[in-house]
Amino acid sequence: MNLDVIFLVLLALVVLFAILLLAKTVRIIPQARAGIVERFGKYKETLPAGLNILVPFIDRVRYLIDLREQVVSFPPQPVITEDNLVVSIDTVIYFQVTDPVAATYEIANYIQAVEQLTMTTLRNIVGGMDLEQTLTSREDINSGLRGVLDEATGKWGIRVNRVEIKGIDPPPSIKDAMEKQMRADRDKRALILSAEGQRQSAILTAEGNKQSQILNAEGERESQILRAQAEREAQILRAQGEGQAIQTVFQAIHDGQPDQSLLAYQYLQMMPKIAEGDANKVWVIPSEITKALEGLGSSMHEITGIPKHSGGPRVRVDMGPTEAQLPKPSGDPELTSAQKAVEAAIAEAAAAANPGKRVPAPAEPPTDPASAEPTGDQPGA
Repeated sequence: MNLDVIFLVLLALVVLFAILLLAKTVRIIPQARAGIVERFGKYKETLPAGLNILVPFIDRVRYLIDLREQVVSFPPQPVITEDNLVVSIDTVIYFQVTDPVAATYEIANYIQAVEQLTMTTLRNIVGGMDLEQTLTSREDINSGLRGVLDEATGKWGIRVNRVEIKGIDPPPSIKDAMEKQMRADRDKRALILSAEGQRQSAILTAEGNKQSQILNAEGERESQILRAQAEREAQILRAQGEGQAIQTVFQAIHDGQPDQSLLAYQYLQMMPKIAEGDANKVWVIPSEITKALEGLGSSMHEITGIPKHSGGPRVRVDMGPTEAQLPKPSGDPELTSAQKAVEAAIAEAAAAANPGKRVPAPAEPPTDPASAEPTGDQPGA
């Protein structure tokens, strides 16, 4: 019984030792990892990803290095600018381990080393810039940090891919001053744009008024010219008409050869015109009018300077038709009857206007249209 227990204990120990030996011999490295193997405390080899066989109890995986690109965000750090202003800058570093052996044995803690190097380099770069340049030159700061860090970390087996500045925070007083400055700058630009707009508007308005006044002046000038031309032509036409009227009257008087009776009748016609008007209280009758009345009442006396009988033939001036000219009736019986009715109405109106004068009856319309045309002047009695 005791032998069986001892055998089982020994068997369990052997199995346990075999499992431990297998665990020390076989080592599985994950993808994108690298294992640093040491033998008796000395570097032996670097294990790649996958299944690896080690010498148990002699070889040992000391470090497991991550070969992927890593992102490290550093807390904000106070940095003094060239114009003695303290700003708070926080950065982000993107780096990757390219040499696991160097990253293990060349530097004790490469993440802390990168952080400190970033802070010192950032202070050197920002210290040569003023606040305005610091706020507007992020790309220059990133490039400068990346160059310095890549050069310094190359011997550590680390490659810095990117350096980004997350934020640059000036003091609250500086923020307030910057906001006031920006507000004042925007107000100034707004006032400048408003003034330029008003100036352009005034210029355009003045140009429009100028063009309007020029056009109005040109229109007024042309209008005055046209009115003057029209007035001149009207005066010329009136003068010509008056001249023709005077010439016609003068010619008619000379052609008619007026005698004593006609001039006496003209004197009688002028008497009512002399008496016209409210201001004519007293008026003088010319002596020629009395003599004309005497000559009109009796043909025994003669007025001085006026012949009793004019010599030579008398010519009656053709004054044109005295009756309304109606269109000649056509062959239509209805139109002929209408024409006759119109002529009869005209005759009746003339008879009513002159009761003592005989009005000839309307004549039959001539069959030949040429016979109805006037033949010219007719001699008087």
